[in-house]
Parts: sequence; C-alpha cells; structure tokens
Amino acid sequence: MLTVDFDRLGVKPGDKVIDIGAGAGRHSFELYRRGADVIAFDQNADELADVEKMFVAMAEVGEVPAGASARVEVGDALNLPYEDATFDVVLISEVLEHVPRDGRAIAELTRILKPGGVAAVTVPRWLPEKICWALSDAYHEVEGGHVRIYRAGELAEKLTAAGLEVRGRDHAHALHSPYWWLKCAVGVENNDNPLAKAYHQVLVWDMMKAPWLTRTAEKVLNPVVGKSVVFYLEKPREPSVVKAPR
Repeated sequence: MLTVDFDRLGVKPGDKVIDIGAGAGRHSFELYRRGADVIAFDQNADELADVEKMFVAMAEVGEVPAGASARVEVGDALNLPYEDATFDVVLISEVLEHVPRDGRAIAELTRILKPGGVAAVTVPRWLPEKICWALSDAYHEVEGGHVRIYRAGELAEKLTAAGLEVRGRDHAHALHSPYWWLKCAVGVENNDNPLAKAYHQVLVWDMMKAPWLTRTAEKVLNPVVGKSVVFYLEKPREPSVVKAPR
C-alpha cells in the first residue's frame, strides 16, 4: 500500500533517494523497483533486517532494473549521518506525527536534499485522525505513538519555513479511515471483532486485486476522508531565508 505517488514525485532511475522512517519498507521497495539508488533509513534495526532480506530477494528474482541499488541504515531522523545536499529525493511518510521535535526532523531532511531536489512528506490527515483520538486513547497513547494531529496548513508552514516549496498536495487511503474508526470504537487490540475482521479482509482484497469499483470509490472519497495528506515539495536552487527549527 503506497501513500506516495512516485510518478507525481518524479522519481527516475539512478536518483539517489532516502526513505526516512522506512519501517517495513513498502515505499523503499517501490523506489528500488523504479531503479533508484535507495537507502531505507530507520531507527528499528529488526525491521530493517527484514527489509534488507527483501532487497536481496528482489534482486535475485530480477524484480529491479540493472544499475539499481538498495541498502539499509540504522539511525536517528533528528541527526541524519549525511552531508548537506546528498540526495535527489527525500521521502518521509507517516513519521513526523511521532516526533516531538518535528521542526528538527524537517530541518534535517531539508539539509540533506540537493537544491532542485524533490521530497514527499505524509502525515495522518486532521479529521480522520481527530475522530480516531476521540474514539480511543489507546490508539495514540502508546510508546512511540502519535504526539500531535496536524492541520495541513500548519505542516505546510513548517515545511516552507525550513526552505522547501510546496509543489502539490494530495490525500490517500480514504477506505482506511472507516476501518480505523471501527477499530478505535471496538478496541484497537481487539482483533476478534467480526466487523473489524470483515473490513480488514475487504481492504486486503482491494490491495491485492485493485478492482475498478473500490479504486474509483477511493479516488472520489480521498478529498473528503483520505486518511493521509501528502505534500510534494522542491528545494529551491537559490538559497532562501530559513527559520531555526524548534
């Protein structure tokens, strides 16, 4: 399940790309398939070990184009171990809502992006997230859980203050919003609830088969209840005044 539209982002073979907070690797794998030089970056070494195994398997079965490369690196998004202007593309998806010092993380991802480079930043959208928080404390009050709910304008201001230009905005995963509302209502750890199980099966079927009906429904509903908001950004080639991160 991809949150970012890589066609819209403009990822090309040979681009040097970092996926910050790669997690289980869903976006990193797609970047690798597209021929990029990918770093899957995360603080969770165990998850990255599985991502690395998948990178190897993808190469062995010929799932990636010649010249593409991929590796994993463990580290902290607040102190990225790379020189300024290292990457053509920076991706950070569903991460910033977990980070108390989000201004610092935004400053770091901006720093390592080349002038003229592009970035995609995604977070949970305000309304679907607000409903989840209202229905369940357990949804967000966990170790490493969500520490804030963003309004899109608030995040846009933080991104532009760091020196990025917003080139586009979109929403994704409208069909997932009702699922999480249901999970919050019946208990986020309640995996035996029949309604939640049935809805989950529908979502898996949709991801595997991508039928016309559900794909069309999601496109129509994304502007209304899309669970994630996606920003497509560019770092200007000319330096601009940047505010200090908080």
